[in-house]
Formats: sequence, structure tokens, C-alpha cells
Amino acid sequence: MGPTGLGITFLTLPLVVRAAAGGQWCYDSQDPQCGPSHWKELKATCGGNKQSPVNIDRRRLQRDSGLGDILFEGYDQAPPGKWRLTNNGHTVMLSLVSELASEHITISGGGLPGRYRALQLHFHWGSPAGNGSEHTLDGHQLPMELHIVHMNVKYRTLAEAKGHPNGLAVLGFFFQVSETPNTNYNTIVVGLRNVSHAGDSVDLASTFRLSTLLPRAGRLSGYYRYQGSLTTPDCSEVVVWTVFEEPVEISREQLQAFVSTLHFPPDGSTLLKMINNFRPPQPLHSRKVFASRGATASGGSLHGGHHELLSPLLLLVLLRLFSPVL
Repeated sequence: MGPTGLGITFLTLPLVVRAAAGGQWCYDSQDPQCGPSHWKELKATCGGNKQSPVNIDRRRLQRDSGLGDILFEGYDQAPPGKWRLTNNGHTVMLSLVSELASEHITISGGGLPGRYRALQLHFHWGSPAGNGSEHTLDGHQLPMELHIVHMNVKYRTLAEAKGHPNGLAVLGFFFQVSETPNTNYNTIVVGLRNVSHAGDSVDLASTFRLSTLLPRAGRLSGYYRYQGSLTTPDCSEVVVWTVFEEPVEISREQLQAFVSTLHFPPDGSTLLKMINNFRPPQPLHSRKVFASRGATASGGSLHGGHHELLSPLLLLVLLRLFSPVL
């Protein structure tokens, strides 16, 4: 999978986070003085040891046989009411909570420590000249990334959930550029025109089945799992991350709609395009990234979560046994 192969967009929570000192965080494309390298000065958590995103190195994955299929409930139904699309100054976010849909779109199973209800989804992208995923795959950044943010149903508020290591679960999906448009994204792409400026919101004409935004159901058994954080301040280390192997396909024109339509909050009279709204990969430290049963990742074996590779000596013996002439 080359650099133009996939692009994943990860969800950012609908928070307006200001530093205790009154500072505001941003991305380098907006102002390097408040970009990701400075976030830990605004919020100490952003310098923690379990930060996201990370690079997913498929040679170092640990296969976990306990990571089976995730159960998606409510993803195949278009809820009543309205969904609101918002330019929150950092990304475009679709709120998945409405007054008429108090009962919820949820995920469970797949090794998740509980049941989680969907709150919102958002995107991270690059520029006309480059990719913009937050997670990277074998060191490659992909065109775009989608994040669907969920909260553990045990907790009643976001603040309460953020007090627990398994309070949030985020699903991440890479995007791959295809020759043909993905018509399932038309409602969102058309809606971008109405949220060009920071603070703009629009109610979408109708809701739709969230499953239509994802790869087809048969391709959702392959994913990567690790414990991490929100990818924006306050960078709370309370997120169970699930990054799917199968990309979502959209056309280059649909991708460019994100890159060219939206704007950051103006700095004085200057209006900047919202581009490169991603945080770079963070150190993994002592954490491990696990591959699900259905992942095609190399390097791991289905053996109770233990990572096993053939030793060079054993490989040589096998080659001698099965090669007619060596």
C-alpha cells in the first residue's frame, strides 16, 4: 500500500479546549506557534506516554486471537431527526446525537471493554500537495482519515468518561482515492459548502445509515487495536483505538472538496484554508499494537495473543527440507 493508497481520518471530540493559561491550540498549517509540538505546553497530558496517533508498523504487530468481529448496532438504520454538520475551527464534524435519537448507535464485542455509543464523526486531511491521515501505516501517511467517536455507555457525560482509561472508543478508517465517486459521501460533501467558515453549522437534509460510510461489512474483521488518546487537546489518554485495515474509497474530487472548501478561524482579516489538520504520529513507548483475527498483517500468529516469528535458523532448516536444490 503506497503513500497514495490509503487515507484515514480519525475522530476528534466536539470540544472547545483552551489551555489553562488561556492559549488556543491549532495546527502548524494555521500557526506553527500553537501547533502540535506546543500542545504539551498548553496541556501537560499532550506530552504523556499513551498519545495518539501512532505509526502502525505491520512487522511489529502482535496478533491477538481475542479480537474477533465488532458488533455494530444501529449502524444499518437511518435514525429519525437531523444530524448537524459543523466546522468547529479544527475539522468538519458530524454530530450523531439528536433529540429524536436518544437510543443509540453502538459498538461492542471485538475485545472492546464494554458497549459504546456513537457521539460524532470527523475527518483529518492533507493539502493539494500531500496526504493527511493521522495514523500512518508502515511509515506512510495516507490521503485522509475518518474517526467515529464513541463513549462507554457506563458513563453519562463526556467529562465522566474521560476519567476512565476505557471511557472512549474511536474507530479509524483510512481513505483511498478511486476513479469513481463514492455516492454514499455525497450528503456530507455537498454539506461542506455550507460550513466553509469556522463556527458554521448546517442540518443535513436527512440522516443515513452510518454503515454506508464504511467498507462493506465483510471487510471489517481486519483491524488494529491499541490504547491511546484523543488526537487533539486535551489529549486525554482514555481511548481504545480501532484502526481498520480496509480503506474507504472516494474520488479525488471528493477528497479535494475537504481540502479546498473549509477554512480555519480567521487571523485578523486573513482567511486560511483548512489544510493539514492532522497531528503527527506520537511515540509508542511501551505500548503494543495488536492485530485482529481477521487482519492480514504479517508477522503475527494466532496463538493466544503471543507474537511468534520463525527464527532464521528454523527458516534455513525448512528451506533445506523443502527445496530440491539449495
